[in-house]
Amino acid sequence: MAISFFFFLLLCSFKNSYGFLPETATVEIMDLPRTHSLQTTSLLPSTVCKSSPKGMKERSSIPIVNKLGPCWGLSQDKENLVPSHAEVLRQDKARADSIHSMLSSNFLEKTSLQDKPGISIGTGKYQVGIGFGQSNTKLSLVFDTASQLTWTQCQPCSGYCYDQKDPIFNPLKSSSYASIRCPSVTCNQISSEGMQKGCSSSSTCIYGVTYTYTTFSVGFLARETISLTSSDVFRGFLFGCGQRNRFPNGRNAAGVLGLGRGWFSIVSQTSKKYHKVFSYCLPSSDESAGYLKFGDRNLPSSIKFTPMSKSFEGTNYYGLDIVDIGVGGERLSIDRSVFSTSGTVIDSASLITRLPPAAYSRVRRSFVAKMTNYPTAPAFENLGTCYDFSGNSTVVMPTITLYFDGGVEMPIDARGILYINKISQACLAFAKNNEDDDVMIVGNFQQKGYEVVYDDANGRVGFAAGSCS
Repeated sequence: MAISFFFFLLLCSFKNSYGFLPETATVEIMDLPRTHSLQTTSLLPSTVCKSSPKGMKERSSIPIVNKLGPCWGLSQDKENLVPSHAEVLRQDKARADSIHSMLSSNFLEKTSLQDKPGISIGTGKYQVGIGFGQSNTKLSLVFDTASQLTWTQCQPCSGYCYDQKDPIFNPLKSSSYASIRCPSVTCNQISSEGMQKGCSSSSTCIYGVTYTYTTFSVGFLARETISLTSSDVFRGFLFGCGQRNRFPNGRNAAGVLGLGRGWFSIVSQTSKKYHKVFSYCLPSSDESAGYLKFGDRNLPSSIKFTPMSKSFEGTNYYGLDIVDIGVGGERLSIDRSVFSTSGTVIDSASLITRLPPAAYSRVRRSFVAKMTNYPTAPAFENLGTCYDFSGNSTVVMPTITLYFDGGVEMPIDARGILYINKISQACLAFAKNNEDDDVMIVGNFQQKGYEVVYDDANGRVGFAAGSCS
């Protein structure tokens, strides 16, 4: 039967443009305790793809690629796809705003599950290749720790499909494909997990997942064989076979790989083998590939774990408890209530780290005091602390360190401190939240150079520096 959700989607207006960030090139780091030193020329983008990181040598590793770096297969189309840096930051702000809205206590109390808008997919620039069906058809999916349902576009696209890099998956050519019937316990779980549920005239279960009012997927809930690697194959995997899809970054991605904490996520569905453990290393520059791994084997010996925050239990988000921030080797001794009021989540698809207003003011003040050798530059979008490095062959900037519960320190890689619009406009890559109770978000820009390990079964997140080279 028809459901009102479809009519709502059909009435939405859609935007086809999509933004993502061309990464800065490799930064040459000097081993100094309070500062990072880098060559200004290293801020220019690279056109050469480097060799895979050491983590890719493991059998259960999947490459993560920045979709517009030189390691991505669509480099010949870049002139038609590259948005401005301003567009990138607006996309990222939309994701931050949607996370803040989803986690607003007032919003959670007064809004029913069926009426809640979803989370913006953000820049969606990091993608992985997953095999679907017995033929192991490789599809490029945005990997997202705040999404739970894995979905891809499917033929015959009875509604509408957007352009994508890979051939659209055809379930009619896969003998391992099986749609979910309705009513059924599995189908009913869709609404329990906060998504839209429907039933077709042929009693096939229909799902609907919205990210924003212009980004969504509607289709059939089904089971299929997926292949993460040649030795990691899972039969009967529940996924969304999208028939009506809008995805502003759809010229590349075939869908989304859901790595959240929900019932449908790949983390939950593969828990018998991987024990709800996965990790990733994001490319530290646009010239490198990263990797995604599942399971707790061969974790780095240097890893340090911090407990997950209990404030986010029962949500789809991975929460952390941050206790302080350091700049230039000195802890700022920010009152812990500043962070406990907002709470903190770590997110793979958010770009810039968002700080509580009081914390941002302290970080900015300390950073500015240590950057007096460089002329300031105009603010750029929501990045308000910018510098002009023109005429400088070398730039020295203070280190920034995040301190988490359990004594875990996370010194930010030099590549994660400045967002480079151009040499004459390099900005501190942290943004200020609007309200004190807006959740703090640790974005992927600040996760560069770390293998980040999510151990949901034991309620902890780990950081291992130097494991990505």
